[in-house]
Amino acid sequence: MSCDFAQHLNEAQLRAVTAPDGAVLVIAAAGTGKTRTLTHRVAWLALERGVEPRRMLLLTFTNRAAREMLERAMQLIGQDVGGLWGGTFHHAANRMLRRHATLLGYGADYSILDEDDSTRLLKACINELGLRDKKFPKAEVLGSVFSLAANRGADVAETVADRFGAHPVDLTAILKVHTLYEQRKRALNAMDFDDLLVNGLKLLQEHESVAARYQERMQHVLVDEYQDTNKLQNDFVDLLASGHGNLLAVGDDFQSIYSWRGAEVQNILSFERRHPEAQVIKLEDNYRSTPGILDVANRVIAGNPEQYQKVLRATRPAEVKPVYVKLVDGGHQARYIVGKVQQLLDSGAAQPSEIVVLYRSHYHSMELQLELTRARLDYYLMSGVRFFEQAHIKDVCSLPRLAVNPADSLAFMRLMEMLPKVGPKKAQALWRDLGQHVNLRDAAKRAQLTKLLPKDAQPLWAEVDAKIFAPGEGEGDVLDRPAELIFRLVEAFYRDYAEETFENAEQRLEDVEELMTFAAKYDDTAAFLSEMALLTNLDAEQNLHAGPPAQTIRLSTVHQAKGLEWKAVFVLWMVDGMFPAARSLEEAANEAEERRLFYVAVTRAKDYLWLCQPRMRKTREGGVMLCPPSRFLAEIDPGLLQEEKAGGMGAVPRWSRW
Repeated sequence: MSCDFAQHLNEAQLRAVTAPDGAVLVIAAAGTGKTRTLTHRVAWLALERGVEPRRMLLLTFTNRAAREMLERAMQLIGQDVGGLWGGTFHHAANRMLRRHATLLGYGADYSILDEDDSTRLLKACINELGLRDKKFPKAEVLGSVFSLAANRGADVAETVADRFGAHPVDLTAILKVHTLYEQRKRALNAMDFDDLLVNGLKLLQEHESVAARYQERMQHVLVDEYQDTNKLQNDFVDLLASGHGNLLAVGDDFQSIYSWRGAEVQNILSFERRHPEAQVIKLEDNYRSTPGILDVANRVIAGNPEQYQKVLRATRPAEVKPVYVKLVDGGHQARYIVGKVQQLLDSGAAQPSEIVVLYRSHYHSMELQLELTRARLDYYLMSGVRFFEQAHIKDVCSLPRLAVNPADSLAFMRLMEMLPKVGPKKAQALWRDLGQHVNLRDAAKRAQLTKLLPKDAQPLWAEVDAKIFAPGEGEGDVLDRPAELIFRLVEAFYRDYAEETFENAEQRLEDVEELMTFAAKYDDTAAFLSEMALLTNLDAEQNLHAGPPAQTIRLSTVHQAKGLEWKAVFVLWMVDGMFPAARSLEEAANEAEERRLFYVAVTRAKDYLWLCQPRMRKTREGGVMLCPPSRFLAEIDPGLLQEEKAGGMGAVPRWSRW
C-alpha cells in the first residue's frame, strides 16, 4: 500500500515525517497536528523505509493516545501494526520487567500497587514504627514526596528536607518510613507505579545484555508530549536510543506545565545539547483557533525568555475578538458566565459539550457550580475519583489479586476485612497464622483459612469458597478467568455486602458490572490486573466510558484540559494570586510555568474566548479583598481584546457575527 504523504501534510510536517535517521526534535505548537505527524512518521518508516513495526517503540502518556495513534497508523499502512510497542512509559517498563524482573530480585508475578495500595502500606509502616503523632505527616503526603524524589531521580533525604525542613518534623523518622516501605514492597513482591520506571531504568543501566537486546529491537524510538517527561523517562528514552540514535521526540516547551509531578522542561530545552546532530523542526501552522485567540496566546507566551521561540499562525479566517470582562466578584462572575452559556446555547453558536470553563485550581469553580445548579444547567466536572480507584472496584479485585500473587498481603487484608468480625488487627493475625502466603489453588490452605476465621465469618467464607470453586471444576480454572472470578465473588457475597455498606449500592454494583465487561477481554488474570493497575494511574475513565454526557458543559482545571479543545472557553479568576497562583510569584521559574499554563488555557479555544477578572473576592472572615488584574492581562495589547465591564447580572457583549 502507498500513501501520498505530501498531500496529507504541510511543509513542516512533511519534513518531520520524512526526516533521515538520527535525532529529530519536532517542536509542535498547540493545534499544529502533532498526532498527524507522529502517525505519518510511523507509516513513512514502514512504507518508505521498510522498517518492521515490531522494531519501533512509540511512547505516549496515556493509553488512549497510544491506541488512537496506532489505529491511525494502521489505517495509513493498510495492515496491522500489532508488533509495534505502543503505550505509556510505564507499560513499556512493565513489559520489560515481566521478562527480566528476576535480575532485580523480584518474581515475575509481582503485583503493581496503585495509589491507594501504596497509601495503605505507608500507613502500616507508620503504625509499625509507632509514629502516630498527629504532627507527623500523613501517609498520603509522604507518598507524594517519595514519588517526587523517584520521578526526579533525586535523593530522598534531600527531597524530604526540602519539603519538611521548615517544619518541626523528625526527618530521620520519615526516612525510616521510606526504608521500611521499600522493604515491605520487596517482601510483598510488589512495585508501586514509580517503581516501574525506577526499576525499568535500573534494568537497562545495570544489565548491558538486556539493554543491548532492546536497543537492537527498537530501531526507532518515537516519543509524544516530550515536554512532559521527567528525569527517569528522559534517561529511559536516551538509553534505549543510544545504540542507533534514531529518536524522534515531539513536544512543545510552551505546554510544559507539570513540574509539580516531576516533569522537567529542561529535557526538551537541552535536547540539542544531548544530541548535537539533532534536526529541529517547528510546527507553527495552527488549525484550531481563530487569529484573535492566537494573537493573545503569542503575546503572553513571548514573556518567557528561555524557550524555543515560535509564533502560532492561524489557518482559519478572523472571527470575533476574545473578550476581557471586568466583574465585581466571584458571584457576579458566575452569573455572567451562566448568562453567556445560555446565550451560546440559545443562539446555536455552540452545543453544551463544546463549552468549557477553565480555572487554575478546583476551588475557583465553587461559586460557578452553585450558580449552574440554581440555573438547572447540567455540567460535567472533569475531576474526582477515577474508576479503578473507587473502593468497591478495589474490593472485588482483591480476590483476583490474591489469586495471581499469593504474597499480596494488601489484597488479603482488604478481602478479609469485608467479613464479619474481621478488622485490621484480626486480618494481620490471620496473615501471620497462614505463613504470610495464601495459595488459593490449594484447597487445604483455603480450609485452614476457614478454620482460623471468627465463628461469625466462617459460614460466609465457606459459602464463598463453595461458589467460587465449583465441584467438578479444576481449581485453577476460574482463577484464570478474571470476569468469571469477579462474578462469582459478587454473587457469593459482595452484592449483599454492598447493599449493607453503601447508600448508592445500585450504582456501585453497576460499576462492578462494567468492570466485569472490561475484564472479559482478558483470559489471563495477571494481564487483566496489570492493565487495570496501569489504567488506575492514567486514564481509566476514558477507556471504560464514552465520556461525559453530550448535553453538558465542562468544568476543568487547565491541567486537566491540556490536549483538548472546545468552541467556547471561559477562563476564571484572571487575577494575581489566583492566576498566576500566589505561590508561583516568588520565583521566576514558577511564574514562567504559570505563563505556560495560561497559554495552554487560551489555546484550548477554537472560536470564542472569555478572560474573566473579578475586582474583589470574599475572605474567610466575611470581608472582601481587592484583586489586582493578572499580570498576564497587562501583557496583552488592548487592541487584541473586546473589553467589557459587565454590570448587574452581566450585559450581552457585541458579537460581530450575530
